[in-house]
Amino acid sequence: MQHHLLLHGPRRTLPLLTALLLGCSLRLCPAAEPYKVLHVVQTPGTGGIDYVYADNSGAKLYVPRGSEILAFDLETLKPAGSITNAKARGVAVDPGSHHGFCSSSPVIMWDTATLARLKTIPIAGRPDSILFEPLTERVYVFSHAQPNVTILDGKTGTVAGTLDLGGEPEQGISDGQGHVYVALEDKNSVAVVDVKELKVTARYDLGEKGGAPVGVALDVANKVLFVFCRKPTNAVILGADSGRILAVLPIGQGTDSGVFNATTKEAFSSQGDGTMTVIRETGPTQFEVAQTVRTKPKAKTCTLNTRKNEIILITTEPAAGAPAGGAGNASLLDIIVVGR
Repeated sequence: MQHHLLLHGPRRTLPLLTALLLGCSLRLCPAAEPYKVLHVVQTPGTGGIDYVYADNSGAKLYVPRGSEILAFDLETLKPAGSITNAKARGVAVDPGSHHGFCSSSPVIMWDTATLARLKTIPIAGRPDSILFEPLTERVYVFSHAQPNVTILDGKTGTVAGTLDLGGEPEQGISDGQGHVYVALEDKNSVAVVDVKELKVTARYDLGEKGGAPVGVALDVANKVLFVFCRKPTNAVILGADSGRILAVLPIGQGTDSGVFNATTKEAFSSQGDGTMTVIRETGPTQFEVAQTVRTKPKAKTCTLNTRKNEIILITTEPAAGAPAGGAGNASLLDIIVVGR
């Protein structure tokens, strides 16, 4: 009967067979494993932390801590050296010139292969987060005081310009196509920067949907911007070109950064309450909270290891016998690896 149908009724049977085969394939394909903490690497030391940064091109993980920047092998998370006398909040790397930069005053530039210090760059303001912008090959140093942004040439480290965002910036993200999106914590909005003109071309107001935005993540292919907010604790999802709100989803308390994995079509928000929220794209304009992963308290910044599709978070906890609290007290740096 099957051969007879294939010979005499292809228009009716081929779609049916295709559907049957697809259905079998879907049933045989197991659902994606949930995210979980795969392992935690602990390193003793002193001093506070802020942003963690994965240099996927150079295979290093950077953690500014106290008065130095710690470097780890991204594959093994074994210590790989440090940049001393560098009290910074974050790190960015120009993969073309192999130059690293930290958000400090002055900014320090180093060779990412050897970790040798190359120069110091005096800038004004109070540097916080930092971003490499690939289209212009420049580094954006964001500050909570004027100037809001100092832009550096990634090859030479020279100052290319400054920019007033009209608010206090937190995390920024580039689409690699001429735009940088910056969360303005005190304005409940996102500033859109034209990287060639070095000017703000749009402001996306979050209204009551999300206050105190601090983290951003971007799906470049679908032009979707994820904005992670503290008050209320929401992810406000926008059209990156229009600023139109596509969805609002709940996240945990105390977010400080986020990332998007283009391979899995998932956005991640790390939170100080010891959780990480996973938001899945089920369509170009459809989203859902897929999972809430238990991490560790105060693990509020994250980065993406694109080689392994793993999210890395950091926090500190008191070392055995040491009193809690105080930046000068001995403590353990926890590098938390989350994956499937």
